[in-house]
Amino acid sequence: MKYSEKYTRGYFMPPVQSLKWTEKEYIKEAPTWCSVDLRDGNQALIVPMNLEEKLEYFQLLLQVGFKEIEVGFPAASETEYAFLRTLIEENLIPDDVTIQVLTQSREHIIKKTFEALQGANKAVVHLYNSTSVAQREQVFRKSKEEIIDIAVTGAKMLKKYAAETEGNFQFQYSPESFTGTEVEFSLDICNRVLDIWQPTADNKVIINLPATVSMSMPHVYASQIEYMSDHLSYRDHVILSVHPHNDRGTGVADAELGMLAGAQRVEGTLFGNGERTGNVDIVTLALNMFSHGVDPKLHFEEIPSIISKYEKLTRMRVHERQPYAGELVFTAFSGSHQDAIAKGMKWREEEERQHWTVPYLLIDPMDIGREYEGDIIRINSQSGKGGIGYILQQSYGIDLPIGMRESFGYHVKSVSDHKHKELMPDEIYDIFIGEYVNIHTPIEFIRFKHTQNGHYETSVSIRMNNEEHECMGIGNGRLDAISNAVQAKLGIDYTDLVYKEHALEIGSKSKAVSYVGIRANNGIVFWGCGIDTDIMTSSVKALFSAINKMVVSLQLLIKKEYSHSIK
Repeated sequence: MKYSEKYTRGYFMPPVQSLKWTEKEYIKEAPTWCSVDLRDGNQALIVPMNLEEKLEYFQLLLQVGFKEIEVGFPAASETEYAFLRTLIEENLIPDDVTIQVLTQSREHIIKKTFEALQGANKAVVHLYNSTSVAQREQVFRKSKEEIIDIAVTGAKMLKKYAAETEGNFQFQYSPESFTGTEVEFSLDICNRVLDIWQPTADNKVIINLPATVSMSMPHVYASQIEYMSDHLSYRDHVILSVHPHNDRGTGVADAELGMLAGAQRVEGTLFGNGERTGNVDIVTLALNMFSHGVDPKLHFEEIPSIISKYEKLTRMRVHERQPYAGELVFTAFSGSHQDAIAKGMKWREEEERQHWTVPYLLIDPMDIGREYEGDIIRINSQSGKGGIGYILQQSYGIDLPIGMRESFGYHVKSVSDHKHKELMPDEIYDIFIGEYVNIHTPIEFIRFKHTQNGHYETSVSIRMNNEEHECMGIGNGRLDAISNAVQAKLGIDYTDLVYKEHALEIGSKSKAVSYVGIRANNGIVFWGCGIDTDIMTSSVKALFSAINKMVVSLQLLIKKEYSHSIK
């Protein structure tokens, strides 16, 4: 691309190597989660939530299990202020939940923030000011010492107003635009704030290091976090927090590596809502941990209902390919994927394995409220015989023989291709019934009788062209005798009769299903299926369904050859 030379790497590596985080394999315990949906996510909405919607969203966050929730910027608008007062005055905040509010380092804003917090049982007051080179030079046009003075002055005001206000308050400081700030300067300004607040074991302080704009690869952010973690004053009394944005599409990776590097707390939103490309997606982060066998301490057992409420209140949409939550993320259209999933599910059922190892499925969809039927395998022109067979088996209890799966699979794919659409399970079932089950034209089976004398002798009644005929045959079994009788009567020939039967497990359990495959002289295998309350009758119906398909095919072939000969 043109003009790449105009861009430079605006981040700063730590002055010493910070790579201990690379020795860790995975995140072994959940961090403290703080939802910023109601502040950072809300301000990013085209139409911000009103008071009633914010109250409903707050209840959703409680149901998910958040113990820290940023409820807004109470000095910014009347809605924000009224929301906070409603939560406090109507006693809507559970005893084990801490609310958080944001404030700039300006006295009139800090004063109004504490007015809004009057009587709060537990609240984090989050102070921030921007520290990056770009902000210092272009926006504030201030020196480093002047930027430090803004932070220190704000820290002192928080202590002053907290002492004068009824409530229980914890302090948090963010050097906003941390990722564009020299790491040594970030350390200096954070330590100067900590010196004002003097944290203790009983009164810890949160230092939040936001990727306000994601500027580097995730390993750089991790090294920055580790350096800060190793050199912050009062470290044992500091809760180190990260707040990654997703400008480079690496918000989740930034958060995960940040936790490996020492972060104990993560601020983010459901499904990554937020300014520009959004905040880090806490759903993805939490379920990534879940996929490693770690309890994330949040409740996503019913993802569909969470999505429904989220979309209603934010007027945003969860994308179909959103990790874990998207409508299609557990869905396979590819034939090879479908086959592997179907076999993996069957293997898991047979082996009764403790751990989830199904190919292509990172976690069991059932664990987050998704259904196997219609979620895992969906059918279009790219699908394969394994997936199509899986749909019939899971949804309707029809377990096709392997060869029949291939024959039916090609037929279904052709229908999907011509219609240019995905086929739903009921459509696939209807195609199967119409093409394979109890076919009675041009030859209709009426009845049969057997006698046994070392072998089976049979009499079969059939109807063709509105006339009834009797067929006589002998065979090693009842179906073999009927097959021989029909071949002799009609003057047709086929070999390699394949037979399978089972009880219909879904729907009417009193019915039996039979499948028959026959190979014509031209090598083509024709399949038929019979369904009946009597297992033998279902077998005969399956045989006649296969014979009818063969006869019709041969008639069409003869007609086609005759047409060519006329020309």
